[in-house]
Amino acid sequence: MLLPTLDIALRAGTVAVLLLLTALLYRDFRATASGRLAIALALGSAIHAVSSAAGFAAPVTWWRAPLIALSTGNVVVLWLFARALFDDNFRLRAWHALPWAAVVGISLVNCLLLGPETADSFRLFGVSPSSAVMSLIALGFIALTVGESIASWSSDLVESRRGLRVFIVSAAAVYGTVNAILQLWTSAHESPDFANTANAAMLAGIAGAIAYALTRVGGENVFAAAPAAKTVTEVSDRVVNIRTDNPNLADQKLIDALARLMAEDRIYRDENLTIGALALRLRLPEYKLRRLINQRLGYRNFNVFLNDHRIAEARAALEDPSQAEVPVITIAMDAGFQSLGPFNRAFKATTGVTPSEYRRLHAVPVPVSKPLSPVANFEIG
Repeated sequence: MLLPTLDIALRAGTVAVLLLLTALLYRDFRATASGRLAIALALGSAIHAVSSAAGFAAPVTWWRAPLIALSTGNVVVLWLFARALFDDNFRLRAWHALPWAAVVGISLVNCLLLGPETADSFRLFGVSPSSAVMSLIALGFIALTVGESIASWSSDLVESRRGLRVFIVSAAAVYGTVNAILQLWTSAHESPDFANTANAAMLAGIAGAIAYALTRVGGENVFAAAPAAKTVTEVSDRVVNIRTDNPNLADQKLIDALARLMAEDRIYRDENLTIGALALRLRLPEYKLRRLINQRLGYRNFNVFLNDHRIAEARAALEDPSQAEVPVITIAMDAGFQSLGPFNRAFKATTGVTPSEYRRLHAVPVPVSKPLSPVANFEIG
């Protein structure tokens, strides 16, 4: 009786912590994409804490199936949460609901139509195919989450949130992987009480650690709102201006050196430029360059810093009458973008219009010579 009682206590505590976290997130960060996804992730985790309890999944009744399906769909929410967490420009779109709905639907079919009787009839190495498919789907989205974390790690300039964001995603990914493997195991063998209790303890520990970590780091650093599109003047000012409130001499020299690399050498044109390579050119540690660009220039993401310079160059080219016939893709690649798609998205996110629209709005009319008046054309014979 000790392990089942401990299991219930751990899950009850986890649900209480997650519901409290949900309330706090809703109060403070519901306006941001990452905040809304964090709310969905916390609620889904609370549902998972209940639906993964020992004996909950079998036999599956009509009212238990939706809870299990929502719990399974939480792995898609985790993937989207990682995208929003590592990209301040991320916005929720209608199509983002499609993979979530697909996973939830597959899980419902698995619960209601492919019940234990069907699973027992078709087993491979003791594992039911339906359980294997659900576990593979979960592992696939966890792999996408980890990939998103790795790909976006170096561009984050806010030191206080880098470790926290990786911890949140890594902890959730590790638990998701362990849980998927456990589901495969229980499909082939009856899960012992200690395995269920260990699962509950891990979930409780992760939920508590994340809740505690969020109290140690400013939430505004983690759940950033997507920046609004800036006017042309704002883009130009952000590229050429720096903060001058009580600058120290060392920082000012570094900023001047950075400005020269951008304005004169146009180092941002290197499509493979990393913050490590830029720090090497400036001969300073990478963490100092991160701090400089973040705290003195106001950028939270290195790619946004580069793109603002690239877009400023592209904007000047689009305004230039002598380049009116130059294709937009040529202008984009000359400025340092690898392809037209990312350039179009970054340009519109920054200026509010597409490059072609911007060119039309800022086209310089060619002066037309006025025809001579009839009086001027009249000759006295």
